Amino acid sequence: MPQNQPFIQSKKLHIIEVTRNIVSELPNDVYDYILALGDSTQPLTRYAYAHDIRLFLTYLQKENPRFSSKELIAWTSADFQAITARDISMFMDYLGLYFNENDVMVSNQELGKQRKFYSIRSFFKWLYRQGKITSDVTSLIDPPKRHEKPILRLDLDEVKKLLNAVENGDGLTKRQKAYHDITAARDLAIISMFLGTGIRVSELQGLNVEDINLEDASFLVTRKGGNQAILYLPEDIIEPIKQYLELRTNDKSIDENERALFISMQKKRMSIRSIENMVKKYAQIAAPLKKRISPHKLRSTFGTNLYNETGDIYLVADVLGHSDINTTRKHYAAMNENRRRYAATRVRLNDAEKTDNADDE
Repeated sequence: MPQNQPFIQSKKLHIIEVTRNIVSELPNDVYDYILALGDSTQPLTRYAYAHDIRLFLTYLQKENPRFSSKELIAWTSADFQAITARDISMFMDYLGLYFNENDVMVSNQELGKQRKFYSIRSFFKWLYRQGKITSDVTSLIDPPKRHEKPILRLDLDEVKKLLNAVENGDGLTKRQKAYHDITAARDLAIISMFLGTGIRVSELQGLNVEDINLEDASFLVTRKGGNQAILYLPEDIIEPIKQYLELRTNDKSIDENERALFISMQKKRMSIRSIENMVKKYAQIAAPLKKRISPHKLRSTFGTNLYNETGDIYLVADVLGHSDINTTRKHYAAMNENRRRYAATRVRLNDAEKTDNADDE
């Protein structure tokens, strides 16, 4: 078993446990549906489906008098048969703004509404295929539209400013600089990994010390779906990683059993949120006019740069770990403004007219 498998496996087991806790409160049909997804989906996908279905059924129980008299766990296929297209449409509207079980206000944007709709649609399609309902009402509803937004990424000048801010601490507050003296090498290695390899924040969080091989400038990464791949480090980021590894190896305050590559101030594996906050802190200095710069935006920056340099969409998909080439094409191929500008320079209407006139003569 690979050395980093225990951490990855523990995350999966935790997600599975949380999903089981959710479905234990829901009707048998929901439990059977989630169980049926086992061979074709990842634990995180099943968790999302269970969470979304529970939210929908809880909404019906609380907001719709037709469903308020029965506990959710006691629902039968007849209750699902009684759900109408209007019930689902009203739920989509409800998702725009509601209070959750902790009385916290929640709002869903286009992506959130779309995901929850497809979770419900998938469940109803399964009910229909199993003969538990006589019609699939979700087929009567148009999915929530999602307007594509331009991909936010850093240009080369902003990348330089970002790396300078991480390395030198320029622009940080006095309080931030006190921590920067301790974390500068780690932060520079992390930012360099995002910009130089395009890995996901969850993939970076899961890295262990033994996953890095500086001899051939490679590292082992566990992808989103659990598959593993060997990626290679660009020459520019080898030195920052090497320097950080030396500091980490010599830090005797770190438990020898802690194998995480990137360590928090508490000498434990960094959380995803702490990594995101760290990126945001430096990004606000380097690109103050670009809001919400995240690790994913640094991943987009890498993908854009790689595509602009190579023009090879299949290479970009492979390095980024996209299982569907259409995902890559959608997000990167359409952004190549330089090629479109170049195409415009190759068209000469006046030259064409001169050629035509010469032919007439």
